Amino acid sequence: MTARLAQRNGFGAVWASGFSLATSHAVPDASVLSMSESLAAVRMMRAATDLPIIADCDTGFEDTADITSLVQSYEAAGVSAVCIEDKAFPKYNSFLSAPQTLETTSVFSAKIEAAKKAQRGTGFMVAARTEAFIAGLGARQAIARAEAYVNAGADMILVHSKASSPHEIYEFMELWDHRSPVAVIPTSYHGVTIDELGSAGIAMVIYAHHAMRAAARAVNMALRSIIDAGTTTHIEKDLATLQEVFEIQGATGLRGSRSAGGEAGSRTRNASKNFISPGDGTGRDTV
Repeated sequence: MTARLAQRNGFGAVWASGFSLATSHAVPDASVLSMSESLAAVRMMRAATDLPIIADCDTGFEDTADITSLVQSYEAAGVSAVCIEDKAFPKYNSFLSAPQTLETTSVFSAKIEAAKKAQRGTGFMVAARTEAFIAGLGARQAIARAEAYVNAGADMILVHSKASSPHEIYEFMELWDHRSPVAVIPTSYHGVTIDELGSAGIAMVIYAHHAMRAAARAVNMALRSIIDAGTTTHIEKDLATLQEVFEIQGATGLRGSRSAGGEAGSRTRNASKNFISPGDGTGRDTV
């Protein structure tokens, strides 16, 4: 659903967030979910939107020796890019008070090189995410890692920071040679605008989990209100109407009554495919 809403609201691509996927399973963002579980979610997103999808693949999951299988599986699922980060497995969310251990630069560079060799299509991209700032390293160490990853074949660098201002990102960009585009995730430095980041040379701004966080609070408040009041009347004005939900589903064009049995259900599912309007796939700089 969120992928379709992202397209409706003008985003240029969908970020298949590992954090959000873990939350949807009610488990920590700590290398708990398998690649198969992540792929299943990505396939549902692919069916729901025409936007490019960037899959957050964490460290490459547990079996990092088989990076070829990872890349080819996501590429076959219709993903436009995978993003792999330079933490050691198992990884922990960057904002958890947990060890933030990095792979050595040489080991992670080899992983990126293997990922690029594994892709089949020329348009597929491999993004390398450096957690150097998260691990307490400085800008020059982050640059050294990013340069090594580009030399290994990375098509894009995602540089992550949990500072409350974008000063680490700006310092990185001042040192960066701009051989490859740079993406950022402004979770903690949310006061900066897309235009300001663009002026610093940032090519992509990823709002990685804001939809999930908005939904988590809204759902919790609605459920609490129902228990407290014993009715939904007071919250109906804050809920999506059934018509709005039907539009998100692509069900507004369905007509007629449904007869009993699986055959009618099959006809309904097939018919609903006709109500997804294809987009042009081009995008902007927000994900």
